[in-house]
Amino acid sequence: MITLSHLGKTFGGAQAVADISLTVPEGAFLVLLGPSGCGKTTILRMLAGLEHPTAGEIRFGDTTVADASRGYVMEPGSRNAGLVFQSYALWPHMTVAGNIDWPLRVANLGREERRARAAEAMEMLGVAGLAARYPGEISGGQQQRVAIARMIAPRPRVLLFDEPLSNLDATLRVEMRTELMRVHRATGATAVYVTHDQIEAMTMATHVAVMNGGRIEQFDPPERLLSDPASAFVARFIGTPPANLIPVRDGAWFGRMPDPALR
Repeated sequence: MITLSHLGKTFGGAQAVADISLTVPEGAFLVLLGPSGCGKTTILRMLAGLEHPTAGEIRFGDTTVADASRGYVMEPGSRNAGLVFQSYALWPHMTVAGNIDWPLRVANLGREERRARAAEAMEMLGVAGLAARYPGEISGGQQQRVAIARMIAPRPRVLLFDEPLSNLDATLRVEMRTELMRVHRATGATAVYVTHDQIEAMTMATHVAVMNGGRIEQFDPPERLLSDPASAFVARFIGTPPANLIPVRDGAWFGRMPDPALR
């Protein structure tokens, strides 16, 4: 569903993303995992169309949405993708129902269809009872649910999440992880989720791309990251406690030689 081919991005000569290539199956939940400044949010913003790649290509299914070699970038609103920001980004002067209705209105849907879709999204996220309230009148967790409902109401085929749980307390984070997984299954969309929290990655993802310095260190299912880390960085970054690393010298033997009879 999502294909990145030799994707790159530079800012003023500084390389934020370098030669990223991967393919994400339809309906997958991809987590971009890594420390701050590793390039994961830059990739998400390029998927959303908020940043333009300086190298490589992005495809959603058979549709090219960005190709740096041709200088082509599809407008964000034409990509059939939804984005949830870390800061929720709700309109403060609109009610919950108004916030969820807004992207449907922009898409020129009829009133009855807008009403039905908004009601469906609010019911799915458990915020139907808050429809007449304003963002300032509800909690942070409820605001996040509204932001997600607003994203899924237009029924995009790609869901993009930029560290959506980082502003919530520990209890709400656990609760919302479950909700996001349920929403993902219910919509059948392909999701890309940015986080530096390995617990979120290991519990939610079908695929994880561990990033470091603008490059992918390993792209695998979560269990493979623990059983077969591809680099010392992955071994240190994944797991609590992290893996033990033992320095060795090529060709050297430490300890007693094994019994020849056991070779």
